[in-house]
Amino acid sequence: MISTLVVPRAGELAWEETAEPELADGLFRAETVHTGLSAGTELTWYRGTSPYFAAGWDADVGLFEPEKPAQSFPVRRLGYMEVARVTDTRTPAVAPGDLVAMAYGHSTVVHGDPLGQNVVPLPADLDPLLGVYVAHLGPICVNGLLHAAADVGGRELADGVRGRMVLVTGGGAIGLLVGLLARVHGAAEVVVVDPTPERRAAAEALGLRALDDTPDLARDLKTRWRHAAGDRGADVVFQCRGTAAALATALRCLRPQGTVVDLAFYVGGADDVRLGEEFHHNGLSLVCAQIGRVPRGLAHLWDRRRLSTATLDLLADHGPLVRDTLVTDVVPLETAPQVFADLSARRRHALTVVFEGPAR
Repeated sequence: MISTLVVPRAGELAWEETAEPELADGLFRAETVHTGLSAGTELTWYRGTSPYFAAGWDADVGLFEPEKPAQSFPVRRLGYMEVARVTDTRTPAVAPGDLVAMAYGHSTVVHGDPLGQNVVPLPADLDPLLGVYVAHLGPICVNGLLHAAADVGGRELADGVRGRMVLVTGGGAIGLLVGLLARVHGAAEVVVVDPTPERRAAAEALGLRALDDTPDLARDLKTRWRHAAGDRGADVVFQCRGTAAALATALRCLRPQGTVVDLAFYVGGADDVRLGEEFHHNGLSLVCAQIGRVPRGLAHLWDRRRLSTATLDLLADHGPLVRDTLVTDVVPLETAPQVFADLSARRRHALTVVFEGPAR
């Protein structure tokens, strides 16, 4: 039997047992070794707050339509940070014993399709636990830097941050990895802003400057970061916290004609952002770095495989630091219902929770 973690109704997790089918030609069978929790996304499914519950997504026209069928419970797909070991294969793409990074949700077994899924073989010298970042979450962060590069006519990750003053709003796992990537690729200075002391401490452990989001933050940073008369502030801001307040902070801290590269997901929208103030008067730009798309014109250079490869490069050089700083919890998968409940109720702080399989 295959055990899969599902959300039968808002605020509840349960195990769903299904009989494992025969392995089809072209596929491989793998057993979960580690599966990571991406709280920002997964808690929207757990709480029932995802916009997919309120309206149907029409991919052809790119619109949420209230009259179209919306997501309903149960939710059978949670998570996108899996590491699995191949046990059987009907494809030459992988061999028994291989460790692969994938995105298939919290399930004990996967029948992987190398033609239809991003399957990333993990190097033998990589800590397998760090593989949870390789298939999806790491590429999210790399894609953020790629959007900053494209904003200034670049094509490589360093082009948008090298020698520049970089601000990261939001010190969760994505914000911290983005900040580390910016530092590694030559940013002159990287500041992470977050109201949570534990997250500011994590940023400092990564070699980044960390500040609280205070009323004086924008003035303090613009006093520090001077380019010319009347030209002060961050060259680029990576917005990684899904609140209107964080987006407002990002816009206030930018230099004139600067760009916010937005990696956040606004469950409740961003009604409090005042576009008639700094956004208008400083001629700012806001770009969404959504993982489903690399910048227009760079798809021939940057596919999902290369985004994952850039993640592996970061982990090869800084893996122990990432594990010590970002992986705050390593617990059995059986504890997932309690972990979700604690995180949802804010009884527990975590940057990255990694569940160890198998579940049962």
